[in-house]
Amino acid sequence: MFKSMSMKMSPLVFCLFLILCTSCNEINPKGEDEIRNFVMEWSDKHTELKFPYLDTSYMDVVQYYGKEQTRFQVQKDKKLLFEQFPDYRQQIQNNELIISKEGASYLVVFVKEVTYNGIEAAYESYLLVTLFNSKFIILREGVAGDKKYMDVPIFPSFREQLLSASENRQLFGDFNGDDLSDYAYVESPKLIGDLTENSSSQTTKKCKGTCTSVLRFSAPELDAITITDSYKSQLENLKDLNNDGADEIGYWDLKPTTKTLYVFDATTGSVLTPPVVINTTVHKNLKLIDVFKKTGPNKITVTRSVEQNGKWILASEIVVLD
Repeated sequence: MFKSMSMKMSPLVFCLFLILCTSCNEINPKGEDEIRNFVMEWSDKHTELKFPYLDTSYMDVVQYYGKEQTRFQVQKDKKLLFEQFPDYRQQIQNNELIISKEGASYLVVFVKEVTYNGIEAAYESYLLVTLFNSKFIILREGVAGDKKYMDVPIFPSFREQLLSASENRQLFGDFNGDDLSDYAYVESPKLIGDLTENSSSQTTKKCKGTCTSVLRFSAPELDAITITDSYKSQLENLKDLNNDGADEIGYWDLKPTTKTLYVFDATTGSVLTPPVVINTTVHKNLKLIDVFKKTGPNKITVTRSVEQNGKWILASEIVVLD
């Protein structure tokens, strides 16, 4: 039972209906059934967390929660939603839709019930769909009073705030191997107070929630990479190391007394070499070129801090990539 909305359409839905609807022509029963099936399938794909299947549901450019977005941008937003809330579920209340004709398109109004992260809520929502190449496709998606829900985590405006906070940390490259530029960025946990040089490497109590960072990519087909016990980082474009056509990415996990380089294959999310740990108390001011070099086809040389006979030294090894 969803307590935040009544089981029937509220007056606000009908106000929305009147505002958005410019004409109310009758729809033949067959056409209404096709629209109903399209909208129900669209909703079910959200519960299945299948963002690639949603790509064909949208026009090339749409009005998406009050903003003009490309289909690529919409797909990216759905991908972020499902990654952020893997328990996300969505259904249309009582399977009840109000369908009206708006010019050559159709306005569909409904109450969307959602659950995510243990929260249950319901929102008066709408889609504007049209028939394109014999298939229904979405021109507009939103909720009643878009601006009222700026801080609700399941809506795009919330994720836009996260992205804007990460803009200064974007790393550009070709991480999916399509010969086009895309970018990576890090979502870092929020910290409680400052982490000083005297802080220990165990940082769980220093973060709001878990000290987990998420490496995300603008290319929708690339899965996010989660790095535990990491709250401060720096990214490096390592170029194509294994000759698969895509750039590899370096993730520096920065701690008060150490920094650790993870070498990721962005297309698979796998680590190509064991973490390269540098003791920054002893080995100071080392740059990427000092610890990481491509030394041949599918070969790299990594240098890390190693304790030997009570002393910290730098040791190098050659790693052959698959």
